[in-house]
Amino acid sequence: MIVMKFGGTSVEDATAIARATDIVCSRLAQDPVVVVSAMAKVTDQLAAMARAAGSGDRESALQLSRAVRERHYNAASELLGSAVFGQLHGELEADFDLLDELLRGIAAVGELTARTTDNVLSYGERLSSKLVTEAFRSHGLKAVLVDARECIVTDANHGKAIPQMDDTNDNVRARLRPLAQKKCVAVMGGFIGATREGTTTTIGRGGSDFSAAIVGAALGAERIEIWTDVDGMKTTDPNLCPDALRIKSIGFEEAAELAYFGAKVLHPSTLLPAIQKNIAVHVLNSRNPKNEGTRITARAPHCRNAFKAIAAKKRITIVDIVATRMLGAHGFMKSIFEVFDRHRCAVDVVSTSEVSVSLTVDSNEAIPAIAADLEKLADVQYRGRNAIVCMVGDDIRETPGVAAKVFTALGDINVRMISQGASEINITFVINEDDVPEAVRRLHTMFFADPDPEVFARD
Repeated sequence: MIVMKFGGTSVEDATAIARATDIVCSRLAQDPVVVVSAMAKVTDQLAAMARAAGSGDRESALQLSRAVRERHYNAASELLGSAVFGQLHGELEADFDLLDELLRGIAAVGELTARTTDNVLSYGERLSSKLVTEAFRSHGLKAVLVDARECIVTDANHGKAIPQMDDTNDNVRARLRPLAQKKCVAVMGGFIGATREGTTTTIGRGGSDFSAAIVGAALGAERIEIWTDVDGMKTTDPNLCPDALRIKSIGFEEAAELAYFGAKVLHPSTLLPAIQKNIAVHVLNSRNPKNEGTRITARAPHCRNAFKAIAAKKRITIVDIVATRMLGAHGFMKSIFEVFDRHRCAVDVVSTSEVSVSLTVDSNEAIPAIAADLEKLADVQYRGRNAIVCMVGDDIRETPGVAAKVFTALGDINVRMISQGASEINITFVINEDDVPEAVRRLHTMFFADPDPEVFARD
């Protein structure tokens, strides 16, 4: 059994869904379970209509809904024969009518809660999974639509709900294994789940990858395929460096570091269930299915290059905390991190000296409030428009001179913070975000001029 996840660009229109159908047909012998995202940009549009309704602008919300409605109708009419389209049109119409009713209710109340937002956002995957299921059926596949909310059980932390794995594993096995035994292709939306009481939740943006990994782990899948619109993971962002190479094989830990620090191909949480069950993850291109993509495994082949990839995460704020008389005091560090915990703000990089603590966080509207709380403990300054650059490789700590080469390549680019991960697989530093393109190009030229052909490909 395999799990195949198709991202938004892989189901964005009739042409993309037809390609996905052909790909699934080529995998039928391996008993595929299919997880789909919403059509590309639909989640953003749903979020926009929810915000409009929450501000009382009912007409703008409904106008956005009409545009999304027409897009799904058009895709369905292109994919399906008239008889099937007529039946599906009625189902889609009923779904959009309920969505419009929900938007009118939000506008009437003038308040948008996290719970209601999850309900609105869930329509993207609910609609795309229906459309994809009918497309599969029209091509002769025994496809069965499965509501993800019947499988993925979460807590009630709306917007970023945490799956409750024991209940989820039981539900996934009970719902999907019988379908596989009947040679049916189960199709479900990613990103969404439900509490034990049945309230709709979402597991964070990009969560369809996570959904696929959860399902794959629960079923003990042979592999998890993540179908996107690029030929696997790259040594860096090709938009920054046109010479970026395809990574043929990479380890779980390395891929997870890259995902967290800005690589956009994977959701940072995707790999966790796969790591726990030692299930290989393949990143593939639905627009170029013949390309072998990237294979992510527990043990990747040795690479003669010092690094596997370079990732950059922009919109970072540096927070400097100076307390000359308090830094060594018992409980001081705990007090600092309790402030960030209260504001639900994750910390990425930390550096300390005898008199100061510097750390980085994603830039957000909570920074002034966080700084105000920290000022009760120490002197605080914060600076935005920074970026984290993360260089990932195998056993960096045991490679002599590698850090010297990194900072030689950077030359006159100012480095504001430096960190080397405890896992021994990354060197991380912070620079001004305007310097990112030049920094990445210099580093890529330094470390990938002679790529290991066993690990990298130029296609």
